Amino acid sequence: MDYPLRLSFKVLAIGHQLSVEDARGNLLWYVKQKVLALREAITVFADRERTLPLFRIQADRVIDFNAVYRMSVEDTGEELGAVRRRGARSLWRAHYEVHAGAGVAFVVREENPWAKLGDALLGEVPVLGLFSGYFFHPRYLLARPDGSGLFRLEKRPALWEGRFDISRLAEMSPEEERLGLLSLMVTVLMEKRRG
Repeated sequence: MDYPLRLSFKVLAIGHQLSVEDARGNLLWYVKQKVLALREAITVFADRERTLPLFRIQADRVIDFNAVYRMSVEDTGEELGAVRRRGARSLWRAHYEVHAGAGVAFVVREENPWAKLGDALLGEVPVLGLFSGYFFHPRYLLARPDGSGLFRLEKRPALWEGRFDISRLAEMSPEEERLGLLSLMVTVLMEKRRG
């Protein structure tokens, strides 16, 4: 993959639409969420027409405060891993654990919680709130449990859409890369609901 990857979603869309493109603009993944689903079930596609399903992301419960999002390959059902938000730990600073196999494979944490707070506060001010996405840029680090960073997800200035860049910080296996990127996508989908 050609890094940095660009992850974007439409802010004013009825159903959440998210796409991941490489540095050359080639579409890698596309998601369009259902509007009124009680329990989150997301299919990741290879195309915007949604004809080539790649992965499935399924929440284990309706209320997502401590929900676990299981990720699997669409056609084989092979489980890749799961993302779990650390409930109370995530109130101030977003903190997620990515489980694969028997234990924690990665940790996703917000690097600067003040950016999210500023975005939330400015977002509530009439008229000025429309521009909050242009001024505040949260960053997330996906790392191994020992703290060595693998990916950085950073929000970019945008008015009518959410835009993020994903930078690779270290070499990893293709399986780790796939699991890490899917985990960052789940993080963006969960965090954009929080503000």
